[in-house]
Amino acid sequence: MSNFTLTLKLDTEKYQEDILNKRLEISRNIYNSCLGELYKRYNHMRESKEYRKVVKMAKSKERNKKFNELNSKYGLTEYSLHAYVKPMQHHFKENIDAFTAQKIATRCFNAFQELMFHTANKVYFKKYGEMNSIEGKSNKTGIKFKDNKLIWNGLQINAIINKNDEYTHLSLLNKIKYCRIVRKFIRGKYKYYIQLVLDGIPPIKINKETGEIKNGIGQGNVGIDIGTRTIAFSSKYDVKLLELCPEVENIEHQKLILQRKLDRQRRANNPNNYNSDGTIKKGTRIDGKLTKLKWIKSNKYIKTQNELREIQRKQADIRKQSHNKLANYIVSLGDRILVETMNYKGLQSRSKKTTINEKTGKFNKKKRFGKSLANKAPSMFLTILNNKLKWHNKELLKIDTTKVKASQYNHIEDKYIKKELSERWNNFGEFKIQRDLYSSFLIMNVKDNLKEIDRELCFKEFDNFKKLHDKEIERLLSSKNKRISSMGL
Repeated sequence: MSNFTLTLKLDTEKYQEDILNKRLEISRNIYNSCLGELYKRYNHMRESKEYRKVVKMAKSKERNKKFNELNSKYGLTEYSLHAYVKPMQHHFKENIDAFTAQKIATRCFNAFQELMFHTANKVYFKKYGEMNSIEGKSNKTGIKFKDNKLIWNGLQINAIINKNDEYTHLSLLNKIKYCRIVRKFIRGKYKYYIQLVLDGIPPIKINKETGEIKNGIGQGNVGIDIGTRTIAFSSKYDVKLLELCPEVENIEHQKLILQRKLDRQRRANNPNNYNSDGTIKKGTRIDGKLTKLKWIKSNKYIKTQNELREIQRKQADIRKQSHNKLANYIVSLGDRILVETMNYKGLQSRSKKTTINEKTGKFNKKKRFGKSLANKAPSMFLTILNNKLKWHNKELLKIDTTKVKASQYNHIEDKYIKKELSERWNNFGEFKIQRDLYSSFLIMNVKDNLKEIDRELCFKEFDNFKKLHDKEIERLLSSKNKRISSMGL
């Protein structure tokens, strides 16, 4: 079932903001308490002889069954955590209702599952002020939205809705599944919002001047070849090679300056917390016991911290807006959109192997694509694109990368030719085709089984692709904007 989110600003007074802040802080403490309990149960389970026996078993359904039995026995289930949180909620019943407390427990359990499934190395406790959202389970109890108001445990706050905002009024005709309260730090102040998770699809936006439907879905195949910083896509209407959210790059330099400033201020305020070589001490010894370091934050430090926070918020908003625009355009090109699967977590992590540069004799850096992935967020873009397709009862099709091998295939010779990463062009004798654009063309022509390239369809569509490809290369070469080296231009 499709759903979408509508965000409305709350018209809060000072006393209401104080209540919301108090409740968010209570929620943080409940979350941390749940996380601490899960760690205790998990470590207790790992110490058992039963767990060690199951770990040694070969991967099978029987092994998974044994793990599930162990999880139930040691209370590592969502519902056992709901039982744990019940007496805590009763203590804070004036502020937190039972359903909201259960949702906090569920949120904590979902985060901890990543550690249990070994997709994360650690689950972090939330620091003071880090809990900036809280949600209910339905719009009938707990956090509710009724008569354009947030209603929650005696608290009633009006939402700001413009009379001329047709999109909001049409959205509110849909059934509200549940509500979420969000706190954002904007320009040095906290702002409060209610997010309504609504059943169905967003209202259709219409251009008032032309009468055309905005962000409609097209017809036909679209192939996407997405990298860490660039995206190439092909359809029968358009072929493009673009940098992902190019606007974000401008903020990176400002972030670096503020981070260095913060480090200088932190060192000036806390000289005793650093060793003579500039590294941070592990702690201070008091009566032979190692205690945590105490950090002093000056007013200037807090001001710089808020500046960095604001810049990061802007960066996130710009990135999301850019991804949404691009996703809308791609959806307008076709209704069968295909993409290669990529292991972004693997690309983000540092290299385990230590290698030496043959030319310089120095050790190569172990850093990979962490910064590019954080700035460009290609995985986030694919999620946004898939959500937009779901509103049209479609989904993003992920091809079998190992069998298709789009970066190696040549449909004219019907051969797979391995290429170095530095080779950015495919040579077809009389002409050359940019590698990423050609990969997106091949992905566009993958069969319904998502495992084979339809060679006949490639021959049929190639002339049209070649025209659009040459047009795009001409545009890129004439553009004054800085081009990414991986484009090969």
